[in-house]
Amino acid sequence: MDSQDASGQSAAGEPAADRTAGQDPLQLLQALKTLWPSREWLQLREEAWRGFAALDNPCAGLLDMLAGTGGWRVKGPSLEAWLICELHRWLQAQPGLRPPQALMLAMKLKLQPELDVEEMSTPLLLQDKLNLVECYVAGFPNLQKRLLTLMDSWCQPGFDINAIASTAPSRQHPKVACLKLGKLSPRELSRRVLCLQERFGLDAAELCPHAVAQQRLSALRYLCYKHFVEGSMTRENWVDHVQELVGQNRWLQEQLLQLLVTHSDIGTTAQCARDLLLPVELLPPAVAAKLGRLQLEERPAEVPFKDQRDHYYQLPIARGDICFLASWEDLAQHEAQLLRPDQVMGMDLEWRPSFGTGGRPRASLLQVAVEGRVFLLDLLGFSQLPPGGPAVQALCRLLSRLLSDPTITKLGYGMAGDLHSLGASFPGLVHVEKELQGGLDLMPVHKRMQMAKAPGVPRPGGPRGLSLLVQQVLGKPLDKSQQLSNWDRRPLREGQLIYAAADAYCLLEVHRVLCREPGRFHLTADLTESMRPGQSDRSASEVSGPPRQVPVATGLPPTPEVPARAFRVVCDNMLQGLARCLRCLGADVRVLGLGEDHREAAELARQEGRIILTSGLPYHKLQAQVRAGRCLSVDCSLKAQQQAMAVLKHFNVRVTLSDIFSRCQACNCDQYLKVSKDMMQHLLWLDGHQEGPSSTGAETTQSEDARESGLAPEETLGSCAYEPSCRWLEASDLRPSPPATLSNGTRLQLAGVPAGVLRRPGLHHFFCCPGCGKVFWEGSHLGRVARHFREILKEPLTQPAEPPRTEP
Repeated sequence: MDSQDASGQSAAGEPAADRTAGQDPLQLLQALKTLWPSREWLQLREEAWRGFAALDNPCAGLLDMLAGTGGWRVKGPSLEAWLICELHRWLQAQPGLRPPQALMLAMKLKLQPELDVEEMSTPLLLQDKLNLVECYVAGFPNLQKRLLTLMDSWCQPGFDINAIASTAPSRQHPKVACLKLGKLSPRELSRRVLCLQERFGLDAAELCPHAVAQQRLSALRYLCYKHFVEGSMTRENWVDHVQELVGQNRWLQEQLLQLLVTHSDIGTTAQCARDLLLPVELLPPAVAAKLGRLQLEERPAEVPFKDQRDHYYQLPIARGDICFLASWEDLAQHEAQLLRPDQVMGMDLEWRPSFGTGGRPRASLLQVAVEGRVFLLDLLGFSQLPPGGPAVQALCRLLSRLLSDPTITKLGYGMAGDLHSLGASFPGLVHVEKELQGGLDLMPVHKRMQMAKAPGVPRPGGPRGLSLLVQQVLGKPLDKSQQLSNWDRRPLREGQLIYAAADAYCLLEVHRVLCREPGRFHLTADLTESMRPGQSDRSASEVSGPPRQVPVATGLPPTPEVPARAFRVVCDNMLQGLARCLRCLGADVRVLGLGEDHREAAELARQEGRIILTSGLPYHKLQAQVRAGRCLSVDCSLKAQQQAMAVLKHFNVRVTLSDIFSRCQACNCDQYLKVSKDMMQHLLWLDGHQEGPSSTGAETTQSEDARESGLAPEETLGSCAYEPSCRWLEASDLRPSPPATLSNGTRLQLAGVPAGVLRRPGLHHFFCCPGCGKVFWEGSHLGRVARHFREILKEPLTQPAEPPRTEP
């Protein structure tokens, strides 16, 4: 089979005669044209499949066949479309051939409207080739709708994607090799469906009801965690959001009840069912009985209010100094005070949280704090007025003048994001981010403080962001209990008004203290130096020097030295990068799948003696389920390699050169098979990869798999060599027929091996993982990893003697 590029198309410029040696494709075309009027589908299929099998390159041959067929189309299904479908079915039935070839050919001939989008896209979706399918339907709105409808049907409750993946070859979708079902769990698939829907500009409620329901279920899980576990969301805010998410959806009501029973007792579940107006027939008997008793009471018992004002920052101005501006007249009345030159003001923005249910957040409230007063601008109200009306124009003029005035110092925390949201909500303010003058973002100032002082990562559940800055400077954190409230409700609750005012006014007080005592916080006297919004972290680090090592957790004593291969952990799904780094250094790492609950991490930790590494949110719940020191919260602001370094140091893990790459980064297998160069060449030939890219292409454009495996022809290994202890791959380890598959059923991932590697001088063997089939070879990646982690390696990096290479 001739060489093909990554998309499955033939090499550019190759003559047609060379591409289709064997049967003449024109003869096949003539035979099919003769049979086509009869519409004898079985006979047509047999003739076409015999012809495909006789062509050395079926895709190139079919392209030659269809080059001049536009003139003899007839009403109804065309021969062109039928041929593409038959080629698609034939390719799926052939071991080692790739169905994307038929789809690429259909795109080249622009036959998408005449083909069945479900039949063409299903095998590719099962192989995680959504990008290719998206290109296939680009420019065809009807096909986009049908694709979304298909994918949404896979998100419905109780649907088993394995039923599609394991369909027998005689059915509509032939069995597909190299399935990748990890990204087709309901949660992940619904996210992808809604992303596609947003890019296509189609209505999600009409086309993707199941995907919307799955995303809302994820939001319900998050809200229950925030309210019942973390305790950071008030009951009234929680009820507001939950009612809007669930509505009258019966399935979501059932799922919510399961969450309530899991997170609370019978009494609390009954109270929530009453507040949310859940149908009584859905309630468990015990909950229904408790609800009946509550309804008989004249006044339900309320949870006593616990005054925690002494624990949080308090707004130092009176309630009467908080002004809510909701009209053009309100703006005109206070315009002079807002635009007074040479003043300092704090600014913040609030919007209704979406909890990942789709749609971009719309700015709802803008807070502007000046000395002694806070103005709350009702952006939601203004956005509902005519865009060209006097009120909206007055608002845009006022804010443009305010933000572009260099004499007014505008304080913020994460100003770039707020300004971007402001511009996205009002077209007249789309350029304010570029026009900003006199802005001072306290977020990079805060980062500089933390790098200089190295206070460590805040404890899980403790104050973060602006709340932490306020605590460090003013002594008490911000009360963030209203942060996730519904900012689109009108009128706003009193607690929301106070919170919004405090969020902006605290910036004035923090700025005043930092300017008065900069040395106390390891800052220079001029806070505006290199602190404009959008400045990179590099600028701050250059001013204050390199950051010190940041620990991943606090309050846990170090453990005795542990060999890397005996270090066993389980990571949540948000720590995939950390998991790969730890596996790279020899650690035994399990990672939770997309659909697995965090409780499974605790079960694995207990059964297999693993340490739990989590990204923070489930830390409280998991810590209580394992013994002390066996659950660690990892700082997600660090890069994966920094996280790995900090974790290994914390647990005093001993890493040696022989540990590096002793375990497969992809599947955690700790065994390899050594494959001779001749055997690899033979396997590539059997799999149809005997001719890959040219040697020049192999050196300049390599696949992601190649880069991960360590291939870098322009570098040398330098300081260490890779010689794991493993046995040679023998013919008895392989199944007799292609594609290359180990006797345990694992298919070797040969597509990631560029042809240029086989011509590399000095390379005599490869390694393959019997767990996932990934192929590795000796390259410069080993040396780079060793040099990066030299700080924790227990042996020096020296130039070893050339290791013996013995052919099997």
